[in-house]
Amino acid sequence: MLFNLSPIWALVPLIIYIILAFKDINPILNVVICVLLSAILTKQPLMDMGGVISEALGSFLAMIGFIIMLGSALGEILKRTGVAEYIVLSFMNKIGINNEKKAILAVMISSVILVALLGTLAGANAIIAPIVIPLVAAIGITPSTLAAVLHGAGATGLFIGPYSPQVVTIMGITGLSYGTYLTGIGLPVAIVCWLVTFFMSQRIQNKTRDVYRYENVEKPNEDYKVSSDTKRATVVFFISLIVLIIYGMFAQSGSSYAIVVMFTTAILTGIFGKLDLNTIFDTMIEGAGRMVWLFIMFVLFDPFIAFISEAGAFEALVGLIEPLLLSQSKIVFSLISTLTGIFGVGGAAVAQTVVMDNMFNILVKNLGISSTLWGMILLVGSQITSFAYPEADMLGQMGLARSKDLKNMVKFGITVTVATILLVFIRSFFG
Repeated sequence: MLFNLSPIWALVPLIIYIILAFKDINPILNVVICVLLSAILTKQPLMDMGGVISEALGSFLAMIGFIIMLGSALGEILKRTGVAEYIVLSFMNKIGINNEKKAILAVMISSVILVALLGTLAGANAIIAPIVIPLVAAIGITPSTLAAVLHGAGATGLFIGPYSPQVVTIMGITGLSYGTYLTGIGLPVAIVCWLVTFFMSQRIQNKTRDVYRYENVEKPNEDYKVSSDTKRATVVFFISLIVLIIYGMFAQSGSSYAIVVMFTTAILTGIFGKLDLNTIFDTMIEGAGRMVWLFIMFVLFDPFIAFISEAGAFEALVGLIEPLLLSQSKIVFSLISTLTGIFGVGGAAVAQTVVMDNMFNILVKNLGISSTLWGMILLVGSQITSFAYPEADMLGQMGLARSKDLKNMVKFGITVTVATILLVFIRSFFG
């Protein structure tokens, strides 16, 4: 450490990162500032940073960033071939949106499925919103209601998607298989979030029905007819995805297998959607390009956390926290670590997960916390931040829904936050 400071001082750049994450600052700039501060504090030679970044390109975080880019690339293929629109309209029509409750349910199902398949909340809901707004506006659904539905249902999709970045990250940290993750972590949290979203959206609809409404919205496209190419591409998309997922589960493939799934599914869908190979790869690059910033951020985040960890800062932090856990209570630890994740760590959810694991993994081992309980703490601690604060994800979904009603959105977010913390509290009784 610089000036022989205590290792705990290595946490200062992390604290600065968390503060800046809640400010209006470019996330890459935030990480650049903090990784440089961390390097200076831990006496890393700045002229060797090129080699450090080179190593980071092969890190777990860099792989997650690449998977996110491929998810965006796949989403662009689904949009170009018409598969995304066909999936959404199929669910909307099959449910039959002839009343408010059915309209809410139809949008929720569409959002969950598309977000789970693509692994991106903003990307999937950006495809869904312009398709469903004319349909739900005709029923009388308000922008306030749709914003809550998109946020809550979309987040639920992130909790259960087989190659959602957060799911892949937690599986990589805990070593759990997808099936174990789903039954022990993903589905319980998803069910709670789903139920809160469904009932709160109806409550918001009742409160805002005569207050907010869609103005000058285009009429629903009643003449929509799906082409045979789109139908064929949709069938191939689902078959290839299901086959690859099943193979991955039987072969016990690692998290990097997501790269194969994304690439293969995108190319096959594009081919059967009658796109030539040049167009397929141009489209994929166009989609992936929207997430390059996140990939760069994750590459830089790897040495940032490594410098702090190598300085012994996290061990020093554990030493400070241990008096709070003298009872060796898993319940107390679960609540403290979850609340720390939600309210104390900001930034991208994957980055939050890595920070939380570095902060608490020693205590997790000492207390004998099970992998499923720790995985649930990581999921809630990192993902529910977007509900606890009116930050990028919440405001982004409001923008997609054309809503300016922040008051009801915050109330909805607080309800989801309380419900999921309560779930972790109950789960902690079982180790």
